[in-house]
Amino acid sequence: MSVHLIGGGATTIADAALHSPFVAEAAVRAGHAGRPRPRIAVISLHPEAEEKAAALGELLTHAAAGTAIELHLTAGGPGEPIGLAAIADVDGIAVGGGVVEDVRAGLEPVFGELRRLVADGVPFLGISAGAMIAAEGSLGGGSRIGGVVVSPEDPGEAGDELEIEAGIGLVDVAIEVHVAQRGMLSRLVAAVESGMIAGGLGIDERTALIVGDGGLRVEGEGSVWRVLPAEGGVLVSTIGT
Repeated sequence: MSVHLIGGGATTIADAALHSPFVAEAAVRAGHAGRPRPRIAVISLHPEAEEKAAALGELLTHAAAGTAIELHLTAGGPGEPIGLAAIADVDGIAVGGGVVEDVRAGLEPVFGELRRLVADGVPFLGISAGAMIAAEGSLGGGSRIGGVVVSPEDPGEAGDELEIEAGIGLVDVAIEVHVAQRGMLSRLVAAVESGMIAGGLGIDERTALIVGDGGLRVEGEGSVWRVLPAEGGVLVSTIGT
């Protein structure tokens, strides 16, 4: 099974197809468990968590293209710890967006169980902040490194330093999101060049990076940006659809 990471922006029913590979893998997992329909945990730690969890659940239902799925919605406050019951006995786990520090803090108590479930074949879907925390080292929300601005600053985060925190560890490089749309490639480049991270992948909006046994696959309308250290600087390349 795979780790599915979406760079944000895919919020309308027209984007349902981007979620279809995840739902299909959950259905396969359910079949192996002898269940007629997949059970999918949908977790939101957004300031509007109930609305966002319901919207993501609706997207996944449309992505199922007529196949019945069973949704287990968990809507928590920003940073509110999520218990093991939210991900128990499921065939897929979907984590929505929000403030990355809040999403990370809420899921940190179940990081170990998430790793175990994915290793056991349960597919994971992370969207925006939910994608960022899938990494071994999770980028935070700051826009400065050593006091130098490295990406467009959010008015509410002006002056904040970029920090790296432990993520779930489903992928071994840092994940950046909203890349082309919010000018975040420069932050990823600066983080690699400074040595804060050993390498990273940046995902455009309405674009999915699927990490599985067969390697990396990109779906959607954008690109995934690969940033790696190189002699004298960094190497930037794209993985297209």
